[in-house]
Amino acid sequence: MSAEVDAGLATLSDQLILATVLLYVAAMIAYALDLAFGRSAGASARAARPVLATVGGGGTPAAGSAPAGDGPAPKAPPAWAVWAGPVAVGLSWLGWAANLASVLTRGLAVDRWPWGNMYEFVVAMCLAAVSAFLFMQLRYPVRFLGAFVTVAAALGLGFAVRYLHVQAGPVVPALNSYWVAIHVSAAIVASGLFIVAGVSGILYLVRKDSAVRLPSRQDLERVAHRAIVIGFPIWTFAVIAGALWADKAWGRYWGWDPKEIWAFITWIAYAAYLHARATAGWKGRAAMIVQLVAFACLLFNLVGVNIFLGGLHSYAEVPG
Repeated sequence: MSAEVDAGLATLSDQLILATVLLYVAAMIAYALDLAFGRSAGASARAARPVLATVGGGGTPAAGSAPAGDGPAPKAPPAWAVWAGPVAVGLSWLGWAANLASVLTRGLAVDRWPWGNMYEFVVAMCLAAVSAFLFMQLRYPVRFLGAFVTVAAALGLGFAVRYLHVQAGPVVPALNSYWVAIHVSAAIVASGLFIVAGVSGILYLVRKDSAVRLPSRQDLERVAHRAIVIGFPIWTFAVIAGALWADKAWGRYWGWDPKEIWAFITWIAYAAYLHARATAGWKGRAAMIVQLVAFACLLFNLVGVNIFLGGLHSYAEVPG
């Protein structure tokens, strides 16, 4: 691959990252307004509940009356609040497009896969997290997670720009391999799904029973479980692909490198969550704690190992 760098595209990539952060922050604010002033999760559930006719001559409820036992009808949200949710989703897609464009322009600027250092990896991981949320939203009613996923992505990008940013340039020869497209891409996709699960788990633990505008704990647990069920086999593939790449690059499948060890520890932690949930029937708080322990292992493997432990993966170019 060419060692030349297209400075114009590299600068455009950096500018797109800043635009992405602003769009994610704007989306987060819109999601927060939707949560604060839109229809509450409890009200939405009551509105979706079918009203059954009374058997035995009790008659039908009067028009406009609330179903028995549900209390007074919920207050309608302000007119502007109705648009907060759709605006937030639109801003999220714009931020996602800017995030994607920043990754593509970075790759074109250096003529290689754009995840050859920690800065590029974190940018791609934030893109994967928002992608997982947006595409899950197309199928499941998970818009309530938007405020938390977008703020996590904005903070991740801010951290990358402030502490991890390096100028676009060539990478060490070991990274000029098609295995980057296989191993690292799988790790990025799985990490994005695990971030969605982690955000759901944190919300599960901090949610109070009186927080009627937040989704129920059952919904949060369901989202976390679905994300992990999809992400775990992808992470498994990433670990296997990493071993195959290690054999090709260093002549052995496993060498007890810190990155290899923590990738395997992360795999074990998520496997423990799935196993406990499937066989022992662990659900609720206990299951969320296990998956958050796995999430902590993931974050340390992705960022902490490169900063504090080094090893054969120390070519990640973390600025000193």
